[in-house]
Amino acid sequence: MKFMKLGSKPDSLQTDGNIRYVATELATDFVVHVEDVKFYLHKFPLLSKSARLQKLVSSSNEGNGDEVHIHDIPGGSNAFEICAKFCYGMTVTLNAQNVVAARCAAEYLEMHETIEKGNLIYKVDVFLNSSIFRSWKDSIMALQTTKSLLPLSEELKLISHCIDAIASKASVDVSKVDWSYTYNRKKIPEENGDNPTWNGVRNRMVPNDWWVEDLCELEIDLYKRVIVNIKGKGTISNEVIGEALKAYAYRRFPGSVKGVIQVDDVSKFHSVLDSIVWLLPAEKGSVSCSFLLKLLKVAISVDSGETVKGELVKRIGQQLEEASVNDLLIRARDGEATTYDVNIVQKIVVEFMTQDRDAETEMENDNEIREIRNPGIFSEASKLMVAKLVDGYLAEVAKDPNLPLSSFIGLAEMVSRFSRPAHDGLYRAIDTYLKVHPGINKSERKRICKLMDCKKLSADACMHAVQNERLPLRVVVQVLFFEQVRAAASSGSSTPDLPKAIKDLNCGSNGSSRSTTANTDEDWDAVASAEELRALRGELAALRLGNGAMHERSGDKASMSKMKGLIMSKKIFSKIWSRKAAQGENSGSDSTESLGSSNNLEETKYTPSRNGRHSVS
Repeated sequence: MKFMKLGSKPDSLQTDGNIRYVATELATDFVVHVEDVKFYLHKFPLLSKSARLQKLVSSSNEGNGDEVHIHDIPGGSNAFEICAKFCYGMTVTLNAQNVVAARCAAEYLEMHETIEKGNLIYKVDVFLNSSIFRSWKDSIMALQTTKSLLPLSEELKLISHCIDAIASKASVDVSKVDWSYTYNRKKIPEENGDNPTWNGVRNRMVPNDWWVEDLCELEIDLYKRVIVNIKGKGTISNEVIGEALKAYAYRRFPGSVKGVIQVDDVSKFHSVLDSIVWLLPAEKGSVSCSFLLKLLKVAISVDSGETVKGELVKRIGQQLEEASVNDLLIRARDGEATTYDVNIVQKIVVEFMTQDRDAETEMENDNEIREIRNPGIFSEASKLMVAKLVDGYLAEVAKDPNLPLSSFIGLAEMVSRFSRPAHDGLYRAIDTYLKVHPGINKSERKRICKLMDCKKLSADACMHAVQNERLPLRVVVQVLFFEQVRAAASSGSSTPDLPKAIKDLNCGSNGSSRSTTANTDEDWDAVASAEELRALRGELAALRLGNGAMHERSGDKASMSKMKGLIMSKKIFSKIWSRKAAQGENSGSDSTESLGSSNNLEETKYTPSRNGRHSVS
C-alpha cells in the first residue's frame, strides 16, 4: 500500500473521550463541533486554509463566534482531524483507505489554492494521480471507501477515476502484467520457498483472469460499473468476463456451488442477481450452461421477476446440450406439490426448440427485410444430447409420487422428433414412473407406454422388459417379437411366418405414437398365463444363447436349432393371440414415438438373472 506523509511537526492533538485538543502553551480560542466530538483548536491555522470555516465564524451569532457546528462533513470527525492536523503542519499519513475521505473533507472545507498555495486539495490530488490511481490494489481499496462519501465522491469524479484506473489495468495485455498486482490470490507452493528453482513471481505465467478474484470485494453497484468499463475497452474476451461474473456470483450467493442457496437478505440478492444477468455477455458459450442454471435456481429461490427468469431460460435454451441432469433438478418453491419445478424445465426445452426453428431476418444492402427460414441451428448431435438429457431428467423426477402424468408425457413429447438409436433411457424413466405410481389406470398406462419404441430397446433392456410385471402385455409381446426378429436377422435366418396380429406389431411400429389401428385399453392391460409367459421368456433366453453360439461356431446344426426356437415361439404367439381374439380383441398395432436413450436402464443392470414376476426358464 502506497502512502504519503504531510507536515513535519510532531502530532500534538490529544484525545480525551469525545474531546480533542491541541497540547500547546497557547490557549485554544476556537471550538468546532463535528458529530459528537468537540475539537478545541486555534483560529489562525484553520481559518488561514479553510474558506468555509471563515464563513462559518463570520456568520455565527453575536457572542458565539468562537464556536461552530459541522454535522455533514464527509468522513466525519476522522476526516476533519486530518484536515486540522494539516492546518497545524502536524505529520499526517495519507493512504488508500483515508485519502478519498481527506479529499472530500478538504473540498467541504474549501481548502483551495486560492486560499493558500500548496493547500490540502492540491496535495491530495497529486497523491491520487501519482500513486493511488497507478496502483492496482490501492485503486480498489480507494474505490471501496467512496460509497460512504456519496454524493461528493461522485461529484469530484473520484469514483470514475478509480473505476477507470482499475479497468485500464485489468485490460492490459497479460505479458505486461506484474503478478504481484493481485492481492487476494492464495500463495502457490513455489512462492513459499519450497521450490529451489523458483526465481520470483515474475517468471510465472499470468492467467488471463488474474484480476477476477480481487474485484469480488466490491459491492454490486461499483462492481457493475467496473465490469461495464472493462467490457467497453474491448480487450477482454467474453469468456474471461463470464469467469469474472461466475466468481462474483459464487462469492455473493453462499451455497450456490452446491445448489443450496442461503437466503438472508432477499432484496440484496435481487440486486446482485439482476446485475449479473444484465452483465452476461450476449455471445453463446461465454458462460457455462451449468452456471446459468445455478443462477436460475437462485432466481427461483429469491422469487426474482419474470424478466430475469425469462432471460436466463432463453440463454439456457441456447446451450441446453451442455447441461447435466443434476443441473436441471431445480427444486420447486415451498408450498408446491411436486419436488422439482418441471414447468421451468419445459420452458427451457421449448426455448431450445424455438431457437432451432425460428426464422431469421437480415437487412439487405437496399434496406429491405428478407426472411430466411432457418433449417435448424443445432446439430443432430446436440439434439441427441438434449433428448438423452430429457430422458435422464424424466427418470429422476419420475421418483416423485406427486408428479402428474401430464407433466411427464408433455416433457417427453417435446423431444419426440429428435431421432436417436436407443430408447433405454426412456424405458428406465417409464418403468420408474410405473413403479412409483402403481395406481394409474389402464388408459394412463397405455399413454405412457406408447412413448417408447420397443424396436429401439437394447438386448439387456429387452430382457428386463419381458420380466417387468409393471408393463402391459402388449408391450411385453412387442418386445419379445422384436427381439425374435433381431435374433433371426443376426443369425442370417429369415423371419418365420408368424400370425397376422404379430406381424402387425412390426408393420405398424413406424416410430410414431399415432397408430394406424386403434386398440382398446383392455389390449394394453391383458395378462397372459404364467405358463405362457414362462414359455415366451424361455424362448427369448434360448434365442439369445443360440445367437451367441452362432457367433462362436457356424454350421447347419446351430442353424437348425435356431429355426426350431423360432418355430416354437411362433406357436406360443399364436396361442396367446388366438385366445385374445376369441375374447373380442382388436388386433392391430400401437407403435411408439422415438424419444430418448440412456446408458443407465434401472437401479440395477438389466440381466437375465434379474428377479421378476417369473424367472427365465
